[in-house]
Amino acid sequence: MAHKLKVATKGEAADPVLTRAVEEDKVSWYKKPNLRTLYFLLFPTCIGIEITSGFDSQMINAVQIVEPWQEYMGNPEGAKQGIISAAYALGAICSLPFVPWVAQRFGRRWSIFGGSCIMCCGAIVQCASQHVAMYIVARWILGFGIPACIVSASALLGELGYPKERPVLTSLFNSCYFIGSIVAAGITFGTMSLGASDWAWRIPSILQCVPSLMQISLIFFIPESPRWLVSKDRREEAFDILVKYHAEGDRQSPFVAAEFAQIESTIKIELESAKLSWGDIVRTAGMRKRLLVGSLLGLFTQWSGNTLLSYYLGDILTMIGFTDSNFQAKINVGKTSWELVNATIIALIVTRFPRRKMYLLSASLLMVVYTCWTVAWARVEITGSQAAARAVLFFVFFYSPCYNIAYNALTYSLDSVGWKYLIAYSCWLLFEVICIYFLWPETQGRTLEELTFLFEDKELQERQSMATEKQLFGGDAASVGGHGNKDGTEERYEIAGSKL
Repeated sequence: MAHKLKVATKGEAADPVLTRAVEEDKVSWYKKPNLRTLYFLLFPTCIGIEITSGFDSQMINAVQIVEPWQEYMGNPEGAKQGIISAAYALGAICSLPFVPWVAQRFGRRWSIFGGSCIMCCGAIVQCASQHVAMYIVARWILGFGIPACIVSASALLGELGYPKERPVLTSLFNSCYFIGSIVAAGITFGTMSLGASDWAWRIPSILQCVPSLMQISLIFFIPESPRWLVSKDRREEAFDILVKYHAEGDRQSPFVAAEFAQIESTIKIELESAKLSWGDIVRTAGMRKRLLVGSLLGLFTQWSGNTLLSYYLGDILTMIGFTDSNFQAKINVGKTSWELVNATIIALIVTRFPRRKMYLLSASLLMVVYTCWTVAWARVEITGSQAAARAVLFFVFFYSPCYNIAYNALTYSLDSVGWKYLIAYSCWLLFEVICIYFLWPETQGRTLEELTFLFEDKELQERQSMATEKQLFGGDAASVGGHGNKDGTEERYEIAGSKL
């Protein structure tokens, strides 16, 4: 069946050509056998990597409620408690300089395999810990392994996924964090029945390697990134992967030809830019803005109050009067289950809303949540009000949907500052709202390659767009859309036999 695709005029050459082509595809992914198989394999190998991350964040929160862990580790508090929580992040920071090199040198799959092996080692050391120092080292090892997996898995999702489903895939990637959280909370709650046995915390520790073992076992059942293959001059392999999964085996698909051309042209332009020095990262206005927005996004993702609930929920509940460990464990399980539900719902509807507006809404709601939470917690400490304590619980639960709308680490001892700690987060969130409003670009309705030069001048965008149009419509890309329309209006072309 022929499909009509709107073609940009010369003055609109930087339009998202491939995205407009994808919008014409009305066939659902589950009706495409090859793509369906790919997605089922991507869940345990890539999307499921966030299960590991969620498992760790929840486990370190949950084991602090377990009395045998507290006794074995000497009831850590203050700086010691902070370093136990921060060791995972410190390990991740130490590995970051190596992650891009490994992913580009060996490919996405080997990067995931290596990171998963490191995390398995960390889980074994964590289970066998004989003292606090060994436990901290184990958490550092776990943290060292996770960035390679997260970076390469998120890249694979974007590079293997069909453009229409990419936003949902990457959002589900983040929501899987809460599957790991629920599993960790449930396991730890169950092992509390072991009483005073050290296995109440050693069992959750060793089970942390299960998701990593799943990735080690299955990662080579999925194809390598076509984008990485093109960058290594393995063009035929890359084209075959795109044909199999994005055109269901149709080697004459104009969409795959255009997608392949877009990848090639983007990588060519990137390689030209790669010849520049590190100083060129701040040479142009586009590069400076890209660096600023990318840095702030990473900062906002970790400093929006999520770490407080991930690592210190037990302390918060104790401070507002809920001291029973059994009750705390139930709240923990309930909170993580609620997080999974709202994160998944948001992931499934994410494509319907502009990204920039979602970030603004999220940051604004988080600021309101933390402001109200601060007031409620202050009332608990000042008056001992049970109603205020229940209000704190409400905001603990209300926080997650507000955060998950957009972002899907501060470490400190809460003992000395209590509710005043939240004031810093409230002020920081106001800063986030201001930055997002003035700096964030809109990314809705663009493929990965179309986003590559979002911050650059129009010339690079037009070069990429013209190469894509040339493959999609044939002939001279520079003349696409120019037939007889002197007024600059758009024409519509038919692509006979298109599988779009």
